[in-house]
Amino acid sequence: MEGGNFLRYIFFLISIILLLIFTFLNLPSPLSHTTELLDCTTYSPWCTKPFSQHKNHYANFPKYPLDPLTIKEIQKVKKIINSIDEFSKKGYVLHSVVLEEPAKEVVVNWRKGRRLPPRKAAVVVRAVGVVHVLTVDIETGRVTRRETGDYSGYPIMTIEDMITATTAPLANADFNRSILERGVDLADLVCLPIATGWYGKAEENRRVIKVQCYTMKDTINFYMRPIEGLTVLLDLDTQQVIDILDEGKNIPIPKAANTDYRFSTKKHTQKINLLKPISIEQPNGPSFTIENNHIVKWANWEFHLKPDPRAGVIISRVMIQDPDTGKIRNVMYKGFTSELFVPYMDPSDAWYFKTYMDAGEYGFGLQAMPLDPLNDCPRNAYYMDGVFVAADGTPYVRENMICVFERYAGDIGWRHAESPITGLPIREVRPKVTLVVRMAASVANYDYIVDWEFQTDGLIRAKVGLSGILMVKGSPYVNMNQVNQNEYLYGTLLSENIIGVIHDHYITFHLDMDIDGPSNNSFVKVNLQKEMTSPGESPRRSYLKAVRHVAKTEKDAQIKLKLYDPSEFHVINPNKKSRVGNPVGYKVVPGGTAASLLDHDDPPQKRGAFTNNQIWVTPYNESEQWAAGLFVYQSQGDDTLAVWSDRDRPIENKDIVVWYTLGFHHIPCQEDFPIMPTVSSSFEIKPVNFFESNPIMRIQPNSPKDLPICKASA
Repeated sequence: MEGGNFLRYIFFLISIILLLIFTFLNLPSPLSHTTELLDCTTYSPWCTKPFSQHKNHYANFPKYPLDPLTIKEIQKVKKIINSIDEFSKKGYVLHSVVLEEPAKEVVVNWRKGRRLPPRKAAVVVRAVGVVHVLTVDIETGRVTRRETGDYSGYPIMTIEDMITATTAPLANADFNRSILERGVDLADLVCLPIATGWYGKAEENRRVIKVQCYTMKDTINFYMRPIEGLTVLLDLDTQQVIDILDEGKNIPIPKAANTDYRFSTKKHTQKINLLKPISIEQPNGPSFTIENNHIVKWANWEFHLKPDPRAGVIISRVMIQDPDTGKIRNVMYKGFTSELFVPYMDPSDAWYFKTYMDAGEYGFGLQAMPLDPLNDCPRNAYYMDGVFVAADGTPYVRENMICVFERYAGDIGWRHAESPITGLPIREVRPKVTLVVRMAASVANYDYIVDWEFQTDGLIRAKVGLSGILMVKGSPYVNMNQVNQNEYLYGTLLSENIIGVIHDHYITFHLDMDIDGPSNNSFVKVNLQKEMTSPGESPRRSYLKAVRHVAKTEKDAQIKLKLYDPSEFHVINPNKKSRVGNPVGYKVVPGGTAASLLDHDDPPQKRGAFTNNQIWVTPYNESEQWAAGLFVYQSQGDDTLAVWSDRDRPIENKDIVVWYTLGFHHIPCQEDFPIMPTVSSSFEIKPVNFFESNPIMRIQPNSPKDLPICKASA
C-alpha cells in the first residue's frame, strides 16, 4: 500500500472510531455538521421557535410496548451476547438488533399505566460464517429463541462492511496499478460498495461485493467522474480481492467542470434569486404533540412513530377520532417501507449486477441522514433521533433522522359557493392543513424523501420523492453526433463523456390494515364495467356499473393496475356497518406508478418478484414483513412476497396485510445533471363509508383575527 494512502486509511478509521465515541457519549461530534436556526424575530414577531428536543438518550426508558430499544437495553443485549461462549471466543458480528415487538393482541389490549410486556430484542448475529437469529429476553438475560439454518441470502450489510469494502482494494497492488494507469491519484480516489445480487453457483458459500471507484479531483461530486469499466470482486469477510475486471481503459474520465452542486462554490454571477424567503407562521405554535417521545397526537389522529434501521420509519397503531361518537377507531396497525428495488438497464459486465435492494442489502434507515432544519423541514418541526447498533453491539445515535411538521400549501379542505343565479349569498371554504412525518435516506448517490401525510378528513398519503445524483457511466462520446446510428447507449448522454443509465425504482409498502378491528377485514375489488342499455330503455347507449368482488384467497387479490380496467380497492370490515348499512372501510388509491417490464426469469426479477403486481394481500403473519425476504443480500428469491402469496391462503374476513408498490421508470435527461430536481409519486389510503358523513364539516373557517399579519424584516 502506498505510504500516503496508508495514512489516509488510518485517518479514516480514526475518524469513524471518534464518531462512534462522541455519538455514544452524546457529545457534539467533530465530524458532524450542525445547522443553527436563526432567531425567529429576524423574520416576524409572530413566529415561534422550534421545539426543544430531548437529546439525553442515555436517560430514556420505554413507555409503550412498541418503543424502540433504548441505549441501556442495547448495552444489556451486548452483554448477554458476550456471555455466550460460542460468540465471545470465536468472535461475532451483529447485523441487526431491534425490538422484537410483542404479539399484536398484546399491544392492542395494553393500556397506559399497566406494566409493559416483557422487553425482548430480535438479534441477527453472524459468527464463523453462520447466521444466528436470536430472541433475547432483556429482563431475564436469557436467549429464548435461537435458530440457524441454510438461508439463500445473508443479512443486511453492516456500516463497517461498507466502509472496509471501499478501502480493502487499496491493499492490492494490481488494483493500485490500474488506478494509477488511469491517471488518478490514490489520494483522490473514492470507491463505492455495490451489492452483487445473485447470478449463479459461483457466488455460493461466501459473501462477496463489487467495488467501483471514482475520482474527486476538482469536485465534491465524484459520482460524475467514474473510472469506467474497473470493477473489483471482493470477499466481504476476508477483505481479499477475488478478481479485477478492467475493461474501460479507452474511456476517458469525465471532466469536473460544472459538476459541483454546493451553493458555497457558486460564483456570485451564478447564484439565482428567484424567490424571497417564505415560511409558514404558527402564532400559537404547532397543533401536534409528541408524548413520551413516540406517541404523535394531532387533530383527530393518534399513532406511534419510531425509527428503524431497515425500514427507516415505522408508523403503528394508527387511530382516528370519529367526529360523531368521539370514539377512537383503528385504521392501520403498522405501515412502513418494506423494500426498495432499483434495477439498472445496462447488461454489460460493469453494470448488469446493479440491481439494488436498498432496505434488505444496505438498510434504508441506516442510510437516513440528519435532516436540515428550514430546508428539509420547516420551522416548528419536531425532530426525532434514531438509536442504532454498530457491528460490535455499541449503540450510536443518528440525529434528526425524522421530522414531524404541519403543512399548509394553500390547499382547500372543502368548499362550495353558490352561483348568483340562485340568489343565495353563500361561500363556504375550509383550508387544508396536514401533518407530515418525513425521513430522507441517502443511499450513496440517490436521496429518497419519504413522507407520511395525514389529513383531518381521514386520508393518509404515502409519498416518495427521488433526488440526489444519478449513477452515471463513462463514455468516449462528447456529442450525440459521434454516436453510430445502430449503437445503443443504454441511457442518455447528459454531458461530455457522461451517460445517465436508464433504471427503475420500486418502493413496496407494508400496510397492516385494521379497519375497526384486526381480525375481521376483507379485500374488495370494485370493478367499473361498461354496461349497455336495452333497446328503448334510455336515450343513452351505455353507462358504468360498479361490480364488487370480495377476494377469497391471496391470488384473488394480486392486482396489476390497468388504465382501461379501472377499479377501486377497498379494505372493509364486513362485520361493522354504517348507519345506512354499508360496510365500513378504507380504499387504496393508486397514484402515478410504473410496472416492471423485466422478464420474470431474469435473476434480478426473481429476487424482486414482489414487483410483479402493484397490489398484493396476504393474511397477517409476523414473520412476513420484508417483501424481498428476511435475508436479502445474495438471496435467490425463494423467500419473497411473491412466494408467500402463491400459497393462496384464505384472506376473507381475516387479519390481512395490503402491499402496495410505487414505481418509477427513469430515463435520465440533461436536467438531471449534475444533481436532479426531486420527482415524486404517491398513493393514498382513503376512508370509504368509514364515517357517517364528511368528517370535517364542523371545522371552523379561518378569520383575520386568527392569523396576525407578519411584518417583513426591516
